[in-house]
Amino acid sequence: MSLQIGIVGLPNVGKSTLLNALTQAGAAVGAYPFTTIDPNHGIAAVPDRRLEALARMVGPERVTPATVEFVDIAGLVRGSHRGEGLGNRFLAHIREVDAIAVVVRCFADPNIPHVDGSVDPLRDIEVLDLELVLADLETVQRRLEKTRPAARARPRELAGELALLEELEGRLQRGERAALWAAEGEDRAALARELRLLTAKPRLHVANVSEEDLPDGGEWAAAVTQRAEAEGAPAIVLCVRLEAELASWPPDEAAEYRATLGLKESGLEALVWAGYRVLDLITFFTIVGGREVRAWSVRRGATAPEAAGRVHSDMQRGFIRAEVIPWDELLRAGSWAAAREHGLIRTEGRDYLIQDGDVCLFRFNP
Repeated sequence: MSLQIGIVGLPNVGKSTLLNALTQAGAAVGAYPFTTIDPNHGIAAVPDRRLEALARMVGPERVTPATVEFVDIAGLVRGSHRGEGLGNRFLAHIREVDAIAVVVRCFADPNIPHVDGSVDPLRDIEVLDLELVLADLETVQRRLEKTRPAARARPRELAGELALLEELEGRLQRGERAALWAAEGEDRAALARELRLLTAKPRLHVANVSEEDLPDGGEWAAAVTQRAEAEGAPAIVLCVRLEAELASWPPDEAAEYRATLGLKESGLEALVWAGYRVLDLITFFTIVGGREVRAWSVRRGATAPEAAGRVHSDMQRGFIRAEVIPWDELLRAGSWAAAREHGLIRTEGRDYLIQDGDVCLFRFNP
Protein backbone atom coordinates (compact mmCIF):
# COMPACT_ATOMS: atom_id res chain seq x y z
CA MET A 1 0.00 0.00 0.00
CA SER A 2 1.65 3.19 -1.16
CA LEU A 3 -0.24 5.83 0.80
CA GLN A 4 1.52 9.17 0.87
CA ILE A 5 1.46 12.25 3.06
CA GLY A 6 2.62 15.42 1.31
CA ILE A 7 4.67 17.85 3.40
CA VAL A 8 3.54 21.31 2.26
CA GLY A 9 3.94 24.89 3.34
CA LEU A 10 5.54 28.18 2.35
CA PRO A 11 9.28 28.26 1.53
CA ASN A 12 11.80 28.08 4.38
CA VAL A 13 9.48 26.59 6.99
CA GLY A 14 11.53 23.39 7.50
CA LYS A 15 9.85 20.90 5.17
CA SER A 16 12.99 19.28 3.75
CA THR A 17 14.67 19.20 7.16
CA LEU A 18 11.57 17.48 8.53
CA LEU A 19 11.68 14.84 5.80
CA ASN A 20 15.36 14.22 6.54
CA ALA A 21 14.60 13.78 10.23
CA LEU A 22 11.66 11.47 9.52
CA THR A 23 13.34 9.23 7.01
CA GLN A 24 17.04 10.12 6.78
CA ALA A 25 16.29 10.66 3.07
CA GLY A 26 18.99 13.27 2.52
CA ALA A 27 16.81 15.91 0.86
CA ALA A 28 18.62 19.16 0.02
CA VAL A 29 18.21 21.82 2.71
CA GLY A 30 18.88 25.50 2.22
CA ALA A 31 17.89 28.91 3.59
CA TYR A 32 16.39 30.12 0.33
CA PRO A 33 13.17 29.43 -1.58
CA PHE A 34 12.71 26.48 -3.95
CA THR A 35 15.60 24.36 -2.70
CA THR A 36 13.17 21.53 -3.47
CA ILE A 37 11.77 21.41 -7.01
CA ASP A 38 11.09 17.74 -7.63
CA PRO A 39 9.42 16.05 -4.66
CA ASN A 40 11.62 13.99 -2.34
CA HIS A 41 10.20 10.75 -0.99
CA GLY A 42 11.00 9.00 2.25
CA ILE A 43 9.66 6.06 4.25
CA ALA A 44 9.15 6.48 7.99
CA ALA A 45 8.69 3.54 10.37
CA VAL A 46 5.60 3.66 12.57
CA PRO A 47 6.70 3.22 16.20
CA ASP A 48 4.52 0.57 17.83
CA ARG A 49 4.99 -0.86 21.32
CA ARG A 50 2.69 -3.75 20.41
CA LEU A 51 5.17 -4.87 17.77
CA GLU A 52 8.02 -4.58 20.28
CA ALA A 53 6.10 -6.70 22.79
CA LEU A 54 5.34 -9.41 20.22
CA ALA A 55 8.99 -9.45 19.17
CA ARG A 56 10.10 -9.96 22.77
CA MET A 57 7.73 -12.92 23.04
CA VAL A 58 8.85 -14.56 19.77
CA GLY A 59 12.54 -13.58 19.63
CA PRO A 60 12.58 -13.47 15.80
CA GLU A 61 15.49 -12.93 13.46
CA ARG A 62 13.80 -9.86 11.98
CA VAL A 63 11.26 -7.28 13.20
CA THR A 64 9.60 -5.18 10.49
CA PRO A 65 7.41 -2.18 11.39
CA ALA A 66 4.57 -0.67 9.41
CA THR A 67 5.56 2.43 7.42
CA VAL A 68 4.21 5.74 6.16
CA GLU A 69 5.56 7.44 3.04
CA PHE A 70 6.20 11.18 3.23
CA VAL A 71 6.71 13.42 0.21
CA ASP A 72 8.48 16.78 0.51
CA ILE A 73 6.75 19.18 -1.88
CA ALA A 74 8.34 22.52 -2.76
CA GLY A 75 7.16 25.67 -0.99
CA LEU A 76 4.07 27.42 -2.29
CA VAL A 77 3.88 31.21 -2.59
CA ARG A 78 1.21 33.79 -3.35
CA GLY A 79 0.05 33.24 -6.92
CA SER A 80 0.99 29.55 -7.02
CA HIS A 81 -2.38 28.72 -8.60
CA ARG A 82 -1.35 30.99 -11.51
CA GLY A 83 2.06 29.32 -11.77
CA GLU A 84 4.08 31.74 -9.62
CA GLY A 85 7.23 30.07 -8.30
CA LEU A 86 6.57 26.94 -10.40
CA GLY A 87 3.28 26.76 -8.50
CA ASN A 88 1.30 24.73 -11.04
CA ARG A 89 3.95 22.05 -10.96
CA PHE A 90 3.99 21.94 -7.18
CA LEU A 91 0.19 21.86 -6.94
CA ALA A 92 0.16 18.89 -9.30
CA HIS A 93 2.44 17.06 -6.87
CA ILE A 94 -0.01 17.71 -4.03
CA ARG A 95 -2.84 16.20 -6.07
CA GLU A 96 -1.01 12.85 -6.06
CA VAL A 97 -0.79 12.43 -2.27
CA ASP A 98 -3.47 10.99 0.02
CA ALA A 99 -3.15 13.50 2.86
CA ILE A 100 -1.33 16.73 3.65
CA ALA A 101 0.93 17.79 6.52
CA VAL A 102 0.89 21.60 6.64
CA VAL A 103 4.20 22.77 8.11
CA VAL A 104 4.00 26.27 9.60
CA ARG A 105 6.93 28.36 10.76
CA CYS A 106 6.59 29.31 14.43
CA PHE A 107 10.17 30.43 15.11
CA ALA A 108 12.19 33.58 14.54
CA ASP A 109 15.63 33.36 12.93
CA PRO A 110 17.27 36.31 11.16
CA ASN A 111 19.46 33.88 9.20
CA ILE A 112 16.45 32.22 7.58
CA PRO A 113 14.40 34.79 5.66
CA HIS A 114 10.62 34.54 5.63
CA VAL A 115 9.10 34.79 2.17
CA ASP A 116 6.68 37.49 3.45
CA GLY A 117 9.23 39.28 5.62
CA SER A 118 7.84 38.37 9.05
CA VAL A 119 6.65 35.37 11.06
CA ASP A 120 2.88 35.03 11.23
CA PRO A 121 1.70 31.40 11.16
CA LEU A 122 -2.03 32.12 10.78
CA ARG A 123 -1.35 34.43 7.85
CA ASP A 124 0.82 31.73 6.30
CA ILE A 125 -1.96 29.13 6.65
CA GLU A 126 -4.42 31.57 5.05
CA VAL A 127 -2.02 32.17 2.14
CA LEU A 128 -1.63 28.43 1.63
CA ASP A 129 -5.37 27.78 1.91
CA LEU A 130 -6.19 30.55 -0.55
CA GLU A 131 -3.83 29.12 -3.17
CA LEU A 132 -5.27 25.64 -2.73
CA VAL A 133 -8.85 26.93 -2.85
CA LEU A 134 -8.17 28.94 -6.02
CA ALA A 135 -6.53 25.93 -7.64
CA ASP A 136 -9.59 23.82 -6.77
CA LEU A 137 -11.86 26.54 -8.12
CA GLU A 138 -10.08 26.40 -11.47
CA THR A 139 -10.49 22.61 -11.49
CA VAL A 140 -14.22 22.87 -10.81
CA GLN A 141 -14.75 25.60 -13.39
CA ARG A 142 -12.98 23.55 -16.06
CA ARG A 143 -15.31 20.65 -15.24
CA LEU A 144 -18.31 22.99 -15.41
CA GLU A 145 -17.28 24.16 -18.87
CA LYS A 146 -17.65 20.56 -20.05
CA THR A 147 -20.66 19.61 -17.96
CA ARG A 148 -23.01 22.53 -18.74
CA PRO A 149 -23.33 21.87 -22.49
CA ALA A 150 -23.45 18.11 -21.91
CA ALA A 151 -26.22 18.58 -19.33
CA ARG A 152 -28.32 20.49 -21.83
CA ALA A 153 -28.12 17.50 -24.16
CA ARG A 154 -28.57 14.87 -21.40
CA PRO A 155 -30.38 16.67 -18.55
CA ARG A 156 -31.73 13.55 -16.84
CA GLU A 157 -28.25 12.02 -16.68
CA LEU A 158 -26.19 15.05 -15.68
CA ALA A 159 -28.53 17.45 -13.86
CA GLY A 160 -27.46 16.13 -10.45
CA GLU A 161 -23.75 16.48 -11.17
CA LEU A 162 -24.25 19.97 -12.58
CA ALA A 163 -26.09 21.07 -9.44
CA LEU A 164 -23.31 19.71 -7.22
CA LEU A 165 -20.59 21.40 -9.27
CA GLU A 166 -22.37 24.75 -9.16
CA GLU A 167 -22.89 24.41 -5.42
CA LEU A 168 -19.21 23.58 -4.94
CA GLU A 169 -18.13 26.47 -7.15
CA GLY A 170 -20.08 28.89 -4.96
CA ARG A 171 -18.54 27.51 -1.76
CA LEU A 172 -15.01 27.77 -3.15
CA GLN A 173 -15.68 31.31 -4.39
CA ARG A 174 -16.48 32.22 -0.78
CA GLY A 175 -13.05 30.86 0.23
CA GLU A 176 -14.32 27.67 1.84
CA ARG A 177 -12.25 24.49 1.73
CA ALA A 178 -13.86 21.64 -0.21
CA ALA A 179 -13.51 19.31 2.78
CA LEU A 180 -16.48 21.00 4.49
CA TRP A 181 -18.65 20.59 1.40
CA ALA A 182 -17.53 16.98 0.82
CA ALA A 183 -18.47 16.04 4.40
CA GLU A 184 -22.15 16.76 3.68
CA GLY A 185 -22.84 13.57 1.73
CA GLU A 186 -21.28 10.62 -0.05
CA ASP A 187 -22.23 12.02 -3.47
CA ARG A 188 -20.21 15.14 -2.67
CA ALA A 189 -17.31 13.15 -1.23
CA ALA A 190 -17.20 10.93 -4.33
CA LEU A 191 -17.11 13.93 -6.67
CA ALA A 192 -14.35 15.56 -4.58
CA ARG A 193 -12.28 12.38 -4.86
CA GLU A 194 -12.88 12.16 -8.58
CA LEU A 195 -11.73 15.77 -9.06
CA ARG A 196 -8.76 15.18 -6.70
CA LEU A 197 -9.48 18.45 -4.94
CA LEU A 198 -6.57 19.75 -2.89
CA THR A 199 -8.69 21.24 -0.10
CA ALA A 200 -10.72 18.03 0.28
CA LYS A 201 -7.70 15.98 1.34
CA PRO A 202 -7.38 15.06 5.03
CA ARG A 203 -4.64 17.05 6.71
CA LEU A 204 -2.74 17.78 9.88
CA HIS A 205 -0.79 20.83 11.03
CA VAL A 206 2.85 20.88 12.13
CA ALA A 207 4.02 23.87 14.17
CA ASN A 208 7.79 24.13 13.71
CA VAL A 209 9.05 25.92 16.82
CA SER A 210 12.41 26.88 18.28
CA GLU A 211 14.02 24.63 20.87
CA GLU A 212 13.66 27.39 23.46
CA ASP A 213 9.85 27.26 23.12
CA LEU A 214 9.54 23.54 23.82
CA PRO A 215 7.57 21.70 25.05
CA ASP A 216 4.42 23.78 24.44
CA GLY A 217 5.72 25.82 21.51
CA GLY A 218 4.76 29.33 22.59
CA GLU A 219 2.03 31.68 21.39
CA TRP A 220 2.53 31.06 17.67
CA ALA A 221 2.17 27.30 18.10
CA ALA A 222 -0.90 27.79 20.32
CA ALA A 223 -2.54 29.78 17.52
CA VAL A 224 -1.82 26.97 15.04
CA THR A 225 -3.23 24.36 17.43
CA GLN A 226 -6.43 26.38 17.89
CA ARG A 227 -6.78 26.73 14.12
CA ALA A 228 -6.34 22.98 13.66
CA GLU A 229 -8.87 22.17 16.39
CA ALA A 230 -11.41 24.46 14.72
CA GLU A 231 -11.22 22.41 11.53
CA GLY A 232 -11.06 19.06 13.35
CA ALA A 233 -7.47 18.35 12.32
CA PRO A 234 -4.55 17.11 14.46
CA ALA A 235 -1.74 19.52 15.35
CA ILE A 236 1.82 18.52 16.23
CA VAL A 237 4.30 20.86 17.94
CA LEU A 238 7.97 20.06 17.33
CA CYS A 239 11.34 21.63 16.70
CA VAL A 240 12.35 20.31 13.29
CA ARG A 241 16.00 21.30 13.67
CA LEU A 242 16.27 19.54 17.04
CA GLU A 243 14.50 16.41 15.78
CA ALA A 244 16.90 16.26 12.81
CA GLU A 245 19.87 16.40 15.19
CA LEU A 246 18.46 13.87 17.67
CA ALA A 247 17.64 11.41 14.87
CA SER A 248 21.37 10.61 14.67
CA TRP A 249 21.86 10.24 18.45
CA PRO A 250 21.74 6.92 20.33
CA PRO A 251 18.08 6.41 21.31
CA ASP A 252 18.68 6.43 25.06
CA GLU A 253 20.69 9.68 24.91
CA ALA A 254 18.06 11.32 22.69
CA ALA A 255 15.29 10.27 25.10
CA GLU A 256 17.26 11.62 28.05
CA TYR A 257 17.78 14.98 26.34
CA ARG A 258 14.10 15.22 25.39
CA ALA A 259 13.20 14.60 29.03
CA THR A 260 15.27 17.61 30.07
CA LEU A 261 13.10 19.69 27.70
CA GLY A 262 9.88 18.30 29.13
CA LEU A 263 9.14 16.10 26.12
CA LYS A 264 7.58 12.70 26.77
CA GLU A 265 8.10 11.39 23.24
CA SER A 266 9.79 12.19 19.98
CA GLY A 267 8.01 14.84 17.93
CA LEU A 268 8.63 12.64 14.92
CA GLU A 269 6.84 9.70 16.56
CA ALA A 270 3.87 11.95 17.29
CA LEU A 271 3.85 13.16 13.69
CA VAL A 272 4.05 9.67 12.18
CA TRP A 273 1.19 8.43 14.37
CA ALA A 274 -0.89 11.51 13.56
CA GLY A 275 -0.28 10.91 9.86
CA TYR A 276 -1.23 7.26 10.29
CA ARG A 277 -4.53 8.27 11.88
CA VAL A 278 -5.22 10.95 9.27
CA LEU A 279 -4.88 8.28 6.58
CA ASP A 280 -7.37 6.18 8.61
CA LEU A 281 -4.99 3.25 8.83
CA ILE A 282 -4.94 0.40 11.32
CA THR A 283 -2.25 -2.21 12.01
CA PHE A 284 -2.33 -5.99 11.96
CA PHE A 285 0.58 -8.33 12.65
CA THR A 286 1.96 -11.54 11.20
CA ILE A 287 4.42 -14.00 12.74
CA VAL A 288 6.45 -16.26 10.47
CA GLY A 289 7.83 -19.00 12.70
CA GLY A 290 10.80 -17.61 14.57
CA ARG A 291 11.99 -15.69 11.55
CA GLU A 292 9.95 -12.49 11.40
CA VAL A 293 7.38 -10.49 13.32
CA ARG A 294 5.88 -7.84 11.07
CA ALA A 295 3.37 -5.01 11.29
CA TRP A 296 1.17 -4.23 8.27
CA SER A 297 -1.03 -1.23 7.57
CA VAL A 298 -4.49 -1.39 6.00
CA ARG A 299 -7.35 1.04 5.64
CA ARG A 300 -9.89 0.80 8.42
CA GLY A 301 -12.69 -1.46 7.19
CA ALA A 302 -10.42 -3.77 5.17
CA THR A 303 -11.60 -7.37 4.86
CA ALA A 304 -9.47 -10.40 5.69
CA PRO A 305 -8.73 -11.14 2.00
CA GLU A 306 -7.67 -7.52 1.47
CA ALA A 307 -5.33 -7.73 4.45
CA ALA A 308 -3.95 -11.01 3.11
CA GLY A 309 -3.23 -9.20 -0.15
CA ARG A 310 -1.00 -6.79 1.75
CA VAL A 311 1.21 -9.75 2.65
CA HIS A 312 1.16 -11.28 -0.84
CA SER A 313 -1.19 -11.01 -3.81
CA ASP A 314 -1.37 -14.83 -4.02
CA MET A 315 -2.86 -14.90 -0.52
CA GLN A 316 -5.73 -12.67 -1.57
CA ARG A 317 -6.44 -14.57 -4.77
CA GLY A 318 -6.40 -17.98 -3.05
CA PHE A 319 -7.80 -16.87 0.31
CA ILE A 320 -9.46 -19.65 2.31
CA ARG A 321 -9.66 -18.32 5.88
CA ALA A 322 -7.83 -16.25 8.47
CA GLU A 323 -6.77 -17.44 11.90
CA VAL A 324 -6.96 -14.41 14.19
CA ILE A 325 -6.17 -13.41 17.76
CA PRO A 326 -5.84 -9.95 19.34
CA TRP A 327 -2.21 -9.12 20.10
CA ASP A 328 -2.73 -8.73 23.87
CA GLU A 329 -4.48 -12.10 24.16
CA LEU A 330 -1.57 -13.72 22.34
CA LEU A 331 0.87 -12.11 24.75
CA ARG A 332 -1.07 -13.42 27.75
CA ALA A 333 -1.12 -16.91 26.22
CA GLY A 334 2.65 -16.77 25.72
CA SER A 335 2.81 -18.35 22.27
CA TRP A 336 0.73 -19.17 19.21
CA ALA A 337 0.72 -22.87 20.16
CA ALA A 338 -0.52 -22.11 23.68
CA ALA A 339 -3.21 -19.78 22.32
CA ARG A 340 -4.41 -22.50 19.96
CA GLU A 341 -4.42 -25.07 22.76
CA HIS A 342 -6.66 -22.81 24.88
CA GLY A 343 -9.05 -22.12 21.99
CA LEU A 344 -8.19 -18.44 21.77
CA ILE A 345 -7.54 -18.36 18.02
CA ARG A 346 -10.64 -17.62 15.95
CA THR A 347 -11.30 -18.76 12.40
CA GLU A 348 -12.64 -15.93 10.22
CA GLY A 349 -13.93 -15.92 6.64
CA ARG A 350 -13.95 -13.55 3.69
CA ASP A 351 -16.33 -11.03 5.27
CA TYR A 352 -14.31 -10.50 8.43
CA LEU A 353 -13.16 -6.91 8.97
CA ILE A 354 -9.61 -6.72 10.27
CA GLN A 355 -9.35 -5.04 13.67
CA ASP A 356 -6.49 -2.88 14.88
CA GLY A 357 -4.02 -5.12 16.71
CA ASP A 358 -5.10 -8.43 15.16
CA VAL A 359 -2.41 -11.09 14.76
CA CYS A 360 -3.26 -13.05 11.62
CA LEU A 361 -2.32 -16.30 9.94
CA PHE A 362 -3.79 -16.51 6.44
CA ARG A 363 -4.66 -19.87 4.88
CA PHE A 364 -4.77 -19.88 1.09
CA ASN A 365 -4.53 -22.00 -2.02
CA PRO A 366 -1.25 -21.10 -3.78
